[in-house]
Amino acid sequence: MTDAPTEGQTAPDFTLPRDGGEDLSLSSLRGKQVVLYFYPKDDTPGCTKEAIAFTEQAAAFEDAGAVIVGVSKDSVAKHDKFVAKHELGIILVSDENGTTCEDYGVWVEKNMYGKKYMGIERATFLIDAEGRIAKVWRKVKVPGHADAVLDAVRG
Repeated sequence: MTDAPTEGQTAPDFTLPRDGGEDLSLSSLRGKQVVLYFYPKDDTPGCTKEAIAFTEQAAAFEDAGAVIVGVSKDSVAKHDKFVAKHELGIILVSDENGTTCEDYGVWVEKNMYGKKYMGIERATFLIDAEGRIAKVWRKVKVPGHADAVLDAVRG
């Protein structure tokens, strides 16, 4: 596992397939702030709440000059179903091979009911218009998170 990038460092670039079938590169979003959030799995309770919270605030993020991009290892087909089911208004990219999760240090050992396994740590990276990491949230708790990120975007 690589070390997670920290505030002030250049955000690792990526090109990944997104919901709807096109590819998205982080570098193509330069000039805007990017809220890059990693989440474990489509259509699970916490991940659904987080995606809906970001969707509810999507217009406010856009007004503040930011774009929201969610990342998980789910396939584009699963993302498309997730977006349709919950009428999500954010971009979801598929990191099926886990390279981007590794680059951001969010592919970690987890422990549930005494069983250890590898999974995605819920984490958010705010990337500035120049492509540097402005703020990092690790081990995110969903309630209130979208509001805290929006506050950071607004400065």
